[in-house]
Amino acid sequence: MLEQGIHLISTDEMTGIQALERLFPNKRIKPKQVEKIEFEYERHGTLSLIANWDVARGKVVSPSIGPTRTE
Repeated sequence: MLEQGIHLISTDEMTGIQALERLFPNKRIKPKQVEKIEFEYERHGTLSLIANWDVARGKVVSPSIGPTRTE
């Protein structure tokens, strides 16, 4: 597509992403055991992710993350 002078950008928005912070670190695993992940967390609101995908190059162009709008 680039050889033909065509630039195609695909834009997608993902809203309502929860910003979570784990209160405690994960426990270290021993050989042949499953990792234990802490389940307690603190909420930091929600975020929106807007990503612009350059189709021909296969790369993300100028992604942005911001607070979710409440209109």
